[in-house]
Amino acid sequence: MAEQRVVLVDGVAGYWGGRVAERLLAESDLHVIGLDTTPPKQGSGIDFIQTDIRNPLLVDLLKEEQVDTYIHLAFIESDRPNEAAFDFNVMGTMKVLSACAEAGVKRVILRSSTLLYGAQPGNSAFLREDHPLNAKRNFGTVRDLLEIETFCNSFRAQWPQVKLTLLRFAHILGPTVVSPLTRFLRDDTAPTLFGFDPVIQLIHEEDVVNALAHVSIFNVPGTYNVATPGAMPLFKLTGLAGKLSVPVLHPFAYLGESLLGAQLTPIDFDYLRYACVGDVQRMREELEFEPAYTAEAAVREFATVRKARPAVPEELEEERLRAVIERRKRLREQMAAGGPERHQPRGHTEVEAVVVSADSNLYEEENHD
Repeated sequence: MAEQRVVLVDGVAGYWGGRVAERLLAESDLHVIGLDTTPPKQGSGIDFIQTDIRNPLLVDLLKEEQVDTYIHLAFIESDRPNEAAFDFNVMGTMKVLSACAEAGVKRVILRSSTLLYGAQPGNSAFLREDHPLNAKRNFGTVRDLLEIETFCNSFRAQWPQVKLTLLRFAHILGPTVVSPLTRFLRDDTAPTLFGFDPVIQLIHEEDVVNALAHVSIFNVPGTYNVATPGAMPLFKLTGLAGKLSVPVLHPFAYLGESLLGAQLTPIDFDYLRYACVGDVQRMREELEFEPAYTAEAAVREFATVRKARPAVPEELEEERLRAVIERRKRLREQMAAGGPERHQPRGHTEVEAVVVSADSNLYEEENHD
């Protein structure tokens, strides 16, 4: 029997870490280790180790466990620049990468965002991965990701033996995820900018999980934009989502944003004014990944869930648990019928992802909102 490759996923008590770890458990040739400061809410079969990613003994742990691939998903979302989040996100990532290099970890995978390109009037229709990162730093998550990517550039030059894969995801949408776009679309009305209707690019939450699992299984170093086919104008998106757009003159909108920040809108008004669309040619040709959801299908699914129940916290958690139950039911039916192949062609993405638990979303809301 071939020896299992060891994959370590940090942030497994959170939304993305938990889902990706559970997805990778289905791979018989992988041994999955989960890392976080608190254990997952429910037993999931993950080989769990409780520690902070900034622990100075992380390098010893990686050596002892002979970790081949490190998936770094521990991240604190923050609407405004926040020093505690900065220390965890940026300094934590630096320590993780340094520990991986010292321990001889072969591959490291990180999650980033196409929003780092910035929404500007001079943007081309499709922004390639080598486009400058011109986003403003007024939103905490963007600021931290910019710092992380800057460090990654120097890390690649200093430690070329560590193969670094960085996935820049578009706006993330889905029935269970908490993201700036889902928060923007859940209210009945949404502030937009009078006279502007930019193209919005997005990715479904399931495709985020599948893309992270895909690069964990296959050796595909590099930086890739990851987004669903069919970006759409903002007003079409809000219309499909069942929202009433409230146009605001942009000088007043920016004044309100400077005073209230994410309390006014979870999405920087620049992205409601100008397009910021990543080119996905490398995703298709080099990464060999194709999202299962189109943009319109993702929005329609979100709208169906949103209309089914008002977005109050208790009922929202009910809806999330319902989605978890349905996903697990479909996976069991697949396995009973013979199960999906363990080793799919590299372009195959239609593998059902399983959430650790609905409670894992509470961790995200408490720490990321």
